Amino acid sequence: MATATLTRGRKPRSGVLFGIESNGILMTPEEFDRAEFDDSYRYELINGVLVVSPLASIREADPNEELGFLLRAYQKYHRHGKALDFTIAERHVKTGANRRRADRLIWAGLGRLPNKDETPTIIAEFVSGRKRDRERDYETKRDEYQSIRVEEYWIIDRFTKTLTVHVLEGNKYRKKILNAKQVYRTRLLPGFEVSLAHFLDLAARWKDDDQA
Repeated sequence: MATATLTRGRKPRSGVLFGIESNGILMTPEEFDRAEFDDSYRYELINGVLVVSPLASIREADPNEELGFLLRAYQKYHRHGKALDFTIAERHVKTGANRRRADRLIWAGLGRLPNKDETPTIIAEFVSGRKRDRERDYETKRDEYQSIRVEEYWIIDRFTKTLTVHVLEGNKYRKKILNAKQVYRTRLLPGFEVSLAHFLDLAARWKDDDQA
C-alpha cells in the first residue's frame, strides 16, 4: 500500500494513504481528521506529530472484545441496561489538539446515541508491554481524559494484574486500584460488573502476542 510524508502547511492529496513510513511527520488536527490511513496500524496525533504504532496484540484485543460483548449483553438483557447508550472499540478521541486512539469507548446516561466526536463517558485501556505505552496509558492519557471530562477511565493491566479506575470528582480524578480478586461496579452502569480476573484469564490463554 502507498504511504506518504507530509510537512506542516502542506495539505494531504486526495487518495494518499498514510502508513508506517509516515511515523513522525508533522500534522495539524485538521489534516489528521481528513487523512486516510492504512488500517494495518494504529494512529495518534500528539503535539502536532503523527505517531504510528502496531495494532493491539491478541492478548489485548481478546479481552477488549469480551468487554464489548459483556457491555452489549448488559444493555440488552439487564433491567438497568438502558443506562448504556453505546460502546465501540478502537476509535479516536479528541483531546484538544491531540487525537488519542482509545481501546474502548463507552457512552452512558445520555438516553440516545452519542453525537459525532462526543466525549465518551467511560474509556477503557488495555495496557501493552512497551514502557512508552505504559507511561502513556497511566499518565499522559489520564491527564488528557481528565481535561475533557471523561467521567471514568479504566486501565486494565495484565502485567501488574490490577485494574486502575479514575473517577472524575469535580475537575480532578480520584484513583482506585483493584486486584484480581475484586470486582468493580460503577454508578454509571448500575448492575454491571468488571471482573479483572476474567480478563486476565482471557489474556493468559494466548501463548504469545503473535498467536492469531
